[in-house]
Amino acid sequence: MTEALLDIAEVAERAGLAPSALRFYEKRGLVEPAGRNGLRRTYHPDVLRRLDLVACARGAGFTIAEIARFLVATPSDAALRERMASKADELDGAIDRLTRMRDSLRHAAHCDHVPLVDCPDFKVTIG
Repeated sequence: MTEALLDIAEVAERAGLAPSALRFYEKRGLVEPAGRNGLRRTYHPDVLRRLDLVACARGAGFTIAEIARFLVATPSDAALRERMASKADELDGAIDRLTRMRDSLRHAAHCDHVPLVDCPDFKVTIG
């Protein structure tokens, strides 16, 4: 049994995007419509996984051009692989900072020190 195609409005709603974003992503080679139903683009349901990947990559700081390149990359693309490794290192740093901030906020939520931001434990965990 073949999965039913989704029209552009349904894909946009499910992905939390405007239809214009889907058309932009299509122009940039990030997604490909399956065809048309009248004047409306239709997509295979697996486009939602692709859009999740695009959203994740955008959240990690990749540009649209980098994502387009990433989606067609081969193992021989050394420059892209280097960029990916560099981005992974940046994300490790961000994760470390966010983890320290989370731990500090959890501590401050139960700390009795006045003022909270001068608590030695608070300062140690974010520093």
